[in-house]
Amino acid sequence: MERRTENKIVLIVRRTRLDELIARFNTEDQARFYVEHMGADFSDYRAEDRTYKDAVREAETTLSRHGRVQVVDRAFVPNFIFGHRDTVVALGQDGLVANVLKYLDGQLLVGVNPDERRWEGILVPFTVPDLDLLMPDVFAGKRPVSHVTMALATLNTGQTMCAVNDLFIGPRSHTSARYAIRTGDRSESHSSSGIIVSTGLGSTGWLRSVFAGAAGIAASLADGPLKVNRECSFEWDSDYLYFSVREPWPSKKSSANITFGKVTPAEPLILVSHMSENGVIFSDGIESDFLHFNAGVEATISLAGRQGHLVT
Repeated sequence: MERRTENKIVLIVRRTRLDELIARFNTEDQARFYVEHMGADFSDYRAEDRTYKDAVREAETTLSRHGRVQVVDRAFVPNFIFGHRDTVVALGQDGLVANVLKYLDGQLLVGVNPDERRWEGILVPFTVPDLDLLMPDVFAGKRPVSHVTMALATLNTGQTMCAVNDLFIGPRSHTSARYAIRTGDRSESHSSSGIIVSTGLGSTGWLRSVFAGAAGIAASLADGPLKVNRECSFEWDSDYLYFSVREPWPSKKSSANITFGKVTPAEPLILVSHMSENGVIFSDGIESDFLHFNAGVEATISLAGRQGHLVT
């Protein structure tokens, strides 16, 4: 098969639920026994696996007509070195796209839905059959590109972590996080279940649920009619982030006045841990990939110096 260009395309794939079950139980038969013993339909796992792997094969074949293709499992993305001119294609759900985007530095990312009957998402607007016509337009710069602001956590230990959707700062388990918080010229000590910092892209997810809950409580407790805006979404490329403190506890040693606000280039959010153990910072819902946030660690939450670039 003759390639039309020598452009490098990195195809990001992931394991299916069946792959993960086989890794856990060693064989497909043992995985099937477990699933059926729990009363679930194992045929659904097989159908999902078959559809996804068919999509991977078709995507690789199609992309190979347009450039040099390298297939990379999502597990290796954090340590993978992307070339400056690589074009990245993520085959999966919104979560895969977000997880890949935060590791890119200027490369274009194309989100592809491998199974429209099963999944939907705003970050995967394309299907595998679209790739044949799509890729030449991407290479020629003819496709619109959405720019995505990312959040950045920088620790006084030198460690950093980016987030495409949101950062969580708090306890590893369902306990209270103790820390000092500072934004602008305001500061106080907190005891809470953690802080969420959201980007524009992530504002329709976790932050929206927190905001909706708080708005519902405020409306219920109001003495009279109260008009509450339950939406908190903002543009993907906004030059600010929002932070929200979850379940702040006012006491003799902790306050609850700084609970919601903006993070801007001029006013980052500063957090100093007062926890002896189990303090963490993770991004985009990936709890297994975290930074320790224990006593003496100071975290500066700001806008990342780079943006993601998503083909739309």
